[in-house]
Amino acid sequence: MPALFGFSKRLTALQKLLPILSLLALIAIWEGVAVSVNSHVLPTPYSVALVMWQAIGSGQLPYHLGMTLLRLAASFTIAMLMGSAIGIVLGRNKRLNAFFDNWLVIFLNVPALVTIILCYVWLGLVESAAILAVVINKLPNVIVTVREGARALDQDLLDMARCYGFSKRKMLRHVIWPQLHPFVMAATRSGLAIIWKIILVVELLGRSNGMGYQLHLFFQLFDVASILAYTIAFVAVIQVIEILILKPLDNSAHRWRR
Repeated sequence: MPALFGFSKRLTALQKLLPILSLLALIAIWEGVAVSVNSHVLPTPYSVALVMWQAIGSGQLPYHLGMTLLRLAASFTIAMLMGSAIGIVLGRNKRLNAFFDNWLVIFLNVPALVTIILCYVWLGLVESAAILAVVINKLPNVIVTVREGARALDQDLLDMARCYGFSKRKMLRHVIWPQLHPFVMAATRSGLAIIWKIILVVELLGRSNGMGYQLHLFFQLFDVASILAYTIAFVAVIQVIEILILKPLDNSAHRWRR
C-alpha cells in the first residue's frame, strides 16, 4: 500500500508538470525550426524575447497592450451584459424567439470586416465606432449561447422554488444561475478568443494605437520578431486572465456539484 500511494503521488506530480513540459517542447521545436530556416522568416525564441524586453522597457508594448485591453474590457462587458439579458428573454419566450431568430442568423453570418467598415463609415474613425463594431460582432454569439441555456432550465426546479416561496433574487442565485453558468462561461471564453481578434482588425483599420495598429506597422516593415513578441505578450495576458479570474469563478460556481 505505501508503494502504491507513493506511485500515485508521483503520477499526480507528473500530471501537474505536463503543461510546463508541453510548453518547453513547443519552445524546443520552435528553436529547431528557427535554426534550420532564415532568421528573418522565423526568429529564435531568444530573439523574440529580446525584442519583447526592449519593447517593454521603452514603454511601447505596455501602452499599446493597455489600449487594446481597454477596448476589449469595454466591448466584452457590453456584449456579455446585453447578450445575456436578451438570451434569457428569448430562451424563456417562444414568440419573441420565433420573431428574432432570423435576425440572429443574419447577424451571425455578417462578416466582421463588413461590420467594422460600416461602423467607421457611418460614425467616423472614433473610439465609439470601434467599440460598437466589436459589440455587434460578439453580441449574437452571446445571445445564442445563453438562449440555449435558458431553454434548458429545469422547469421542475423552477416550480419547486415557486412552491417554497423563493424571492426572485433567491431563485436567480440558487436555481437559475447554477444552470445558466456553464453556458455563460462558454460565451465568456469564446468571447475573449473572438473579441481580441476582432479588435486587432478594428485597430488596424481605424485606430492610431493598440496592438492591431502596431502589428500593421510591423507587417509593413517585415519585422517578424516584433509581430511574434506582441502576439505572445497578448496571449500571455489572456492566459493570466483565464487562470486568475475565469477558472476560480468556474470552480466556485461548481461547488454545488461536489
